[in-house]
Amino acid sequence: MNNELSHYITYLSKEKKYSLYTIKSYTTDIESFAEFMGGEFSWNEVDHKAVRKWVATLSAQNLSHRSINRKISALKSFFKFLYITKSVENYPLELIKNLKVEKKVQIPFSEAELAKITRDEFSSDFFGFRDYLIVMMFYNLGVRKSELIHLQIQDCYEDTIRVLGKGNKERHIPFSEKLKGLIKEYLQLRKDQYANPNSYFFLDKNGNKLNQTFVYRLINNYFRGVTFKEKRSPHILRHSFATHLIQNGAEINAVKELMGHSSLSATQIYVNHNIEQLKKVYAKSHPRFQKEE
Repeated sequence: MNNELSHYITYLSKEKKYSLYTIKSYTTDIESFAEFMGGEFSWNEVDHKAVRKWVATLSAQNLSHRSINRKISALKSFFKFLYITKSVENYPLELIKNLKVEKKVQIPFSEAELAKITRDEFSSDFFGFRDYLIVMMFYNLGVRKSELIHLQIQDCYEDTIRVLGKGNKERHIPFSEKLKGLIKEYLQLRKDQYANPNSYFFLDKNGNKLNQTFVYRLINNYFRGVTFKEKRSPHILRHSFATHLIQNGAEINAVKELMGHSSLSATQIYVNHNIEQLKKVYAKSHPRFQKEE
């Protein structure tokens, strides 16, 4: 059993190019299923009834449907690997469907809120400038948190930034003259700050790559003073980037490419959000919708 899992981990790392964080998450979920099976067993013995019992057990533990679906997805991926490599004779998850998840409404920051981003809100030293640039790059580039953290110095070109997204998919994102100036200033300050820096674009005070918790807290803490919205995260900044592009006339396929989405369905939510905004404006402004006085 451990041998199959070891081969699968190698596959995720070498072939799929998944991050260590993702591989660890997948491994934990698969090991939790193995623990549920108990004792010595063969993966070939697992059938859809066993998987259903496992899902029912997870539900009884009051885990969210989103968390359970993540575990199901990990197990599906593992068994597809086993089936393709002929380690098992059957694929036991064919009849297993994800649980229904109520879609959370992602409320973007408004353009007015984002207009409040100023250099004066951050400390005047190098690290204050770094934090300011992180916020600006999230909103101006629409990158994911992991993409920003793993950004390399050599990924910055004259007027575009090269990003490696999910599945090691590469895309190039253009940026404005203002952001270009900020990046140029930052890179000069970076040379002065670190004697022998590594190749990551953003570094902590010890010259190491930033971690996910730091970046999340930076955005959350800064926007606490900008908005009353409860959700304040790098993902909301990414969401704002796409929403504002759509609202200002950007073509959906262009936004799809900028976001690094594999399909239009993922980008469609930003169009839907904009439609809801238009409905509100229409209902508020059209005389047929206005209440008679």
